[in-house]
Amino acid sequence: MSDYVLAIDQGTTSSRAILFDRACRVAAIAQQEFEQHFPRSGWVEHEPEDLWTSTLAVCREAIERAGAGPKDIAAIGITNQRETVVVWDRETGKAIHRAIVWQDRRTAETCAALKRAGHEEEIAKRTGLLLDPYFSGTKLAWILDHVDGARVAAEQGRLAFGTVDSFLLWRLTGGAVHATDATNASRTLLYDIHEGRWSEDLLDRLHVPHQMLPQVMDSAADFGATEAGIFGAPIRIAGIAGDQQAATVGQACFEPGMIKSTYGTGCFAVLNTGADAVRSRNRLLTTIAYQLDGKPVYALEGSIFVAGAAVQWLRDGLGIIRSADESGKLASAADAGQDVYLVPAFVGLGAPYWDAECRGAIYGLTRGTGPKELARAALEAVCYQTRDLLEAMRGDWDAAQDTVMRVDGGMVASDWTMQRLADVLDAAVDRPRVLETTALGAAYLAGMHCSIYPAPGEFAKGWALDRRFLPDMTSDERERKYAGWKDAVRRTLSDVE
Repeated sequence: MSDYVLAIDQGTTSSRAILFDRACRVAAIAQQEFEQHFPRSGWVEHEPEDLWTSTLAVCREAIERAGAGPKDIAAIGITNQRETVVVWDRETGKAIHRAIVWQDRRTAETCAALKRAGHEEEIAKRTGLLLDPYFSGTKLAWILDHVDGARVAAEQGRLAFGTVDSFLLWRLTGGAVHATDATNASRTLLYDIHEGRWSEDLLDRLHVPHQMLPQVMDSAADFGATEAGIFGAPIRIAGIAGDQQAATVGQACFEPGMIKSTYGTGCFAVLNTGADAVRSRNRLLTTIAYQLDGKPVYALEGSIFVAGAAVQWLRDGLGIIRSADESGKLASAADAGQDVYLVPAFVGLGAPYWDAECRGAIYGLTRGTGPKELARAALEAVCYQTRDLLEAMRGDWDAAQDTVMRVDGGMVASDWTMQRLADVLDAAVDRPRVLETTALGAAYLAGMHCSIYPAPGEFAKGWALDRRFLPDMTSDERERKYAGWKDAVRRTLSDVE
């Protein structure tokens, strides 16, 4: 019997591979960073070959570290940075342009033009999304319009489009499978989340040829097998989910009303709404949390573009910390008498503001402001943005009123940050023992499909708490600080008078 499930976690700044055993414990892990490309202000790109080679390298390294072989691995699950776009030649498998990353803002004017033409309501109704350059559809249209010969080749069926999961799947199967899952499809601006199919109307609206698109499957399904030469023998691929949806699964948020919030490069809060596709009145997204046996489970999602990236900025941009784990210690020593606010709109603001044009700002600087206060402002910005999302969720859906927030991602290792999050939210924050929830979700989907792991209800019983953080800030202080944040955001938005 096979002992392991291999999770591929292809993220924004690194690729990781984690082997989980039959008890969902981490057996081996490998990680490799790759280069980020910023050709213009607001543009973010990856070399698709870097995504592939780093993924391949970490998979082989993790397998070797576990002392395992391909026959010891029951299945592979893939999770990925979601809205990042790759277009490749079906014959050669080579990308025709760098991958355009989810953070990229080059299609802001395209989105604005579609809004002015009155198309946002139709798009939101079908896809659950808003018109923002964050999503895949306008990025794909940009590649077709700006790469010589791309549109003609696409119309002739010679090009394939995919989010990163689809590109990796194609490469892993030697070009045998061109598919994605419903969670990734739901982030493209091209997929009707109610009908469960690509929308011909939206494809026409964005001038995207249907023949480019992957087949849309369940999140746990038979996605084929790896080419024998890649790992020495074929391995089944049985699970795919976008990173935030995979984290939702890994956090065992299977019941309506449960919320998870992941703190990585960005922050993404997902509220399970069950079989109901709740239409947001507060500029959140309606999305597919996961899909099993042809039945989608829906969610409300709030997307924050900059979370851990603000800590990276402290390290790489300002040089005031040497490693990310120093930020919490620095923040805890900040002058309590200073109210410094960082609005980290480095690539615009996501939910609930959706302002692609505004840029980052700092308010409240004094002669006494130093690294400690800036570190605290960067971490508090994540907490304030999370409260923005939680308040929007509570306004959209009554069941979200009293829920506990389950957290994961690199930032949650900081006790100071998690305590401040509970204080700002005035809500309990639960940190699990297993922090690799995104990879765990992908592994679980694949393992469940192969009968290695149990049904969702049984899997949920294995979720274990590391620590619960309870609010410990006075109501007056909480509301005063949050009011200052709201004022800072108001001053930063691009349409401020």
